[in-house]
Amino acid sequence: MIADISAPSRLQRRLTGLLLVLLLLAQIDQPYPEIALLQHIPTMLLIVAAPWLLRRWPLSTPALACIVAFLALHTLGGRYAYSNIPYDVWAEALTGSTVSDAFGWTRNHYDRLVHFAFGALSVVPVAEIARRWGGVGPRGAALTVLAWVLAISCLYEIFEWLLTIAAAGETADRYNGQQGDLWDAQKDMALAALGAVLLLPVAGRR
Repeated sequence: MIADISAPSRLQRRLTGLLLVLLLLAQIDQPYPEIALLQHIPTMLLIVAAPWLLRRWPLSTPALACIVAFLALHTLGGRYAYSNIPYDVWAEALTGSTVSDAFGWTRNHYDRLVHFAFGALSVVPVAEIARRWGGVGPRGAALTVLAWVLAISCLYEIFEWLLTIAAAGETADRYNGQQGDLWDAQKDMALAALGAVLLLPVAGRR
C-alpha cells in the first residue's frame, strides 16, 4: 500500500500544539519532580513524532481529538501523580462541597476516570485504523477495539508491577497509585473495557 503523505490539517496541528502547551504548563512548579519524567516523556515523544506519524498514517480530526483528549487527561493526572490530583479542592472552591463527600469516596478516583477514558477514547481512532488499514468491517473493528483496550490495559498493569519491583519504594508507590486497593489493577482494566463497550456503537456508525 502506498503511504498517504498528506500533511496534517491546520486544526490537527492546533490540537497537537495545544497538547504541547498543556504539557509545558504541567511542568511549572512541578509538585512531584521525582516521577515527572516517567509520567510525561511518552507524551512528549508522541508530540514530537506526531507530524511524521500523521503523514505516514493519517487520521481524521475526530480520531486525533480523541487521542489528544486522553493525553490531556493523562498529562493533568501525571502532574499530580494521579493519586493527589486536587479535584476536591477545586470542587469545594466552586460549589462549597467536595466530590468525595458527595459520593462517599475514601480514595482519589481520578485514575479510574482516566482508565475509563482510555477505553472510551480508543474507540474512534482504533476502529478507524482497523477499518482503513486492516480492511475489516464494523464487527471486526469492534473486536479490534476490545482487543486493543484489554491488551494495552493488561500490559500497562504489568509495567506498573515491574516498575514497583525495580524502582525505589516511595517513587514506585507514587507512580503506581494503588492507594491500598488490592484489586486496583483489575478494576482499572474493567473500567477501560467498560468505556470501550459503551462507545462501540460510535465505531459502528463511523
